[in-house]
Amino acid sequence: MAGSMSADSLRPLRYPSPMPLSLLQRLLRGAYACVMYALVPAMLYHLVWRGLRDREYFRRWSERFGWYGTAPMQPSIWVHAVSVGEVIAAAPLVDALRARHPDTPLLVTTTTPTGAAQVLSRWKGAVGHLYFPYDLSGAARRFLAHAKPRIAIVMETEIWPNIYFAVGRANVPLMLVNARLSQRSLSGYRLALPLIRMALARVDAIAAQSQADAQRLLRAGAPAERLRVTGNLKFDLRLPEGLDALARERRAAWGSTRPVWIAASTHEGEEASVLDAYARLRERFPTLLLLWAPRRPARFAGVASACMQRGWRTRRRSAGVMADADTDCFVIDSIGELMGFYAASDVAFVGGSLQAIGGHNVLEPAAVAVPTVVGPHTANFTEAIALLRDAGALLQVDHVEGLARALADLLADPVRCKAMGEAGRAVVERERGALARTLVLIEACLPVSAA
Repeated sequence: MAGSMSADSLRPLRYPSPMPLSLLQRLLRGAYACVMYALVPAMLYHLVWRGLRDREYFRRWSERFGWYGTAPMQPSIWVHAVSVGEVIAAAPLVDALRARHPDTPLLVTTTTPTGAAQVLSRWKGAVGHLYFPYDLSGAARRFLAHAKPRIAIVMETEIWPNIYFAVGRANVPLMLVNARLSQRSLSGYRLALPLIRMALARVDAIAAQSQADAQRLLRAGAPAERLRVTGNLKFDLRLPEGLDALARERRAAWGSTRPVWIAASTHEGEEASVLDAYARLRERFPTLLLLWAPRRPARFAGVASACMQRGWRTRRRSAGVMADADTDCFVIDSIGELMGFYAASDVAFVGGSLQAIGGHNVLEPAAVAVPTVVGPHTANFTEAIALLRDAGALLQVDHVEGLARALADLLADPVRCKAMGEAGRAVVERERGALARTLVLIEACLPVSAA
């Protein structure tokens, strides 16, 4: 884990402009720009295709091309967080920046409507939101003219060359924070590495989650002198006030002696596995309650329908009701409430891990002392998975049969469940600190006029 850092140890972080591009590099940039404009019909098709499944994609589509119907913003601190998981990870950072720079507007961009909904749910309009523009030179210029960022802070590792080049031309400091790069992603960049290196040369500072991520970023072309290992911001998540009381209240409404498991952030290809696992578990635990939070809003209705087709008494959060003692399945079809349901569960399955998605945030259940089960595909959280597994707080299975077996073993052993949950909470508490280290890095890059 990264050690402590001071502002002095990080200066200077603004570097002279990169060397002038060679002819070959200029040709590569030009070719990339042409390819991106040629892909505009595909971008429009993608918007329509996604919109047919989620109507929110039809809203504010012009923002994705850098067209806005409002006056330009006041100079802002800009944080980009792709979707829900990144917004949640960025939340402590955004709150800290708001407290430190109360006179500077905060702008959060997302790529997905669920990310946009998370921004609205969490900050109630106190933080601005725009959709992240497509990686088109014109869209990038129009976005920067509208948002007027003092600094650009990109969560995790979103590398978009045209946007990076435009930020550099505008002389806006650019940072990657909570940066990670899996071996799979690095391999996928192989054919585009010259372009990736050119883009990374425009980054002023990179705060990597781990030493392994830092090494892979170096191999991708990140300048070594601009790279620091600061740790994973997701360990610094803040728990909502009154969470324990809320959990007790919900458990009382459901039946305080009922076993409860939650299937969180599941994808469409995992739904059959969750249904099968629950059917098997009910044979051994007939009063078992399933809380189910699909990853995509487009799957809310389908999941509820699938539960009802099995003959299970099913309720949905969007109906304005809560599960009761007669509920078999409760579908959490809302945004921003997952922690409250984790806290009221005995054991959690975190999805995106039974198929090759890469897994989702296992630190949220760990933070509220809930033992976790995941599938074999967890490349997005390699280090966190290893820490929790080594501490005895997490079980990793290979298939749906293993999922049902692991859940049954845990539900049958409350003492083991409690021990695993406390071990997970201890890991989260021990690994906190990335937020403070990342803020040091940001303040070193932030122009004085924005401080």
